[in-house]
Amino acid sequence: MAVRDRSRAEVGVVSGYLLRLVRESIPRTQVRLAEDVGVDLGTVQGWESGRRPLANTRAADLLQLRRRVVLLGADTELLSLLDCAMDADRILTAVLRPPSDPSDHPLAGWVQSRETAHLIAWAVRGITPPAVSGRAAGPRRGPTPTGPQLGAADRAAFFAHLRQVAESAETAGERALLLRRQALYLASYDPAPDAGDWAEQALRTMRPALALRGYTPRWIEARTAATVAARQGDPEPLRDFVATALADDQHGELANLAYWAYWLGAMPTDQPDDGFMHAPTPAQWNPLALFRGLVGSLHDAPGTVDLYVHSVTTLIDLHPWLPLADPESARAFDLRATQLLDGRLVSAASRHDLESVHYRLQKTN
Repeated sequence: MAVRDRSRAEVGVVSGYLLRLVRESIPRTQVRLAEDVGVDLGTVQGWESGRRPLANTRAADLLQLRRRVVLLGADTELLSLLDCAMDADRILTAVLRPPSDPSDHPLAGWVQSRETAHLIAWAVRGITPPAVSGRAAGPRRGPTPTGPQLGAADRAAFFAHLRQVAESAETAGERALLLRRQALYLASYDPAPDAGDWAEQALRTMRPALALRGYTPRWIEARTAATVAARQGDPEPLRDFVATALADDQHGELANLAYWAYWLGAMPTDQPDDGFMHAPTPAQWNPLALFRGLVGSLHDAPGTVDLYVHSVTTLIDLHPWLPLADPESARAFDLRATQLLDGRLVSAASRHDLESVHYRLQKTN
């Protein structure tokens, strides 16, 4: 394991802001929390401001802090995001102040979760994560940030450095693919005017993977390239991916569900690389949690919605009992199916999937 370079100033704004929300959910002032957990006021202020990153806290002290705030009545759903918040801070640090060896980059070391990606977007774009939305504390005195804010210079540097990481990932050796595709995904949040042009150029190096049929070791590269293209306004690569790399290919279908399960938290263990998709089986994930996650996070965006529709249809084909086990999610999806069938957002293939699943869901009512 690589030794962390302590000479690099580390970012702690995401976990610090999340701790602030945890504290305010009790509720406690900084002074009172410091007294309750047995630290000085400066320590709590350092944690929350990010000047003293929580990730640098001794494991025993961090464990004690977690347990103490639970006993005080903290929002446990917010607290459950703390590890992802510290991951987000670590990625922000590595992008802003890259390690000398790209293979030591955290984006090359594990498959990031949806929560981590959302928390990063919160810091660099101000997009409040769904898991946090509605949990912000009430009004405070004076001007206060509404999220874990990075300065304008750091936000610009973050995206500039992400581009560099994506372009030079080959030097990361065996981890090059994981590093490149995850850097490219995060770079798709870039609001800069030239971001679309840069993404299109970067995607050209990944386009050959999109021409492959069925599952190959480059399957996840193709999925990422197609998803980023959809985020940039071009839905066709993702629709083509569904048609060529998923439909009628059992390995591709299971790999897609396995990746969704990891992304949506229906697979309990962390994954250090993409190998968990090379031999996917339904035993890897919790089907009910995956069903709820897919239905609850369905995005009405061209291309992306087609991937969601196909994935839900595949999951119900694999587990026909799901609508009976969770009728609320089944009704929610059936309502969305009706709305999508009345519109023009989805492809012809997705319309066929929606009509099929709509008919089956109606029979279960």
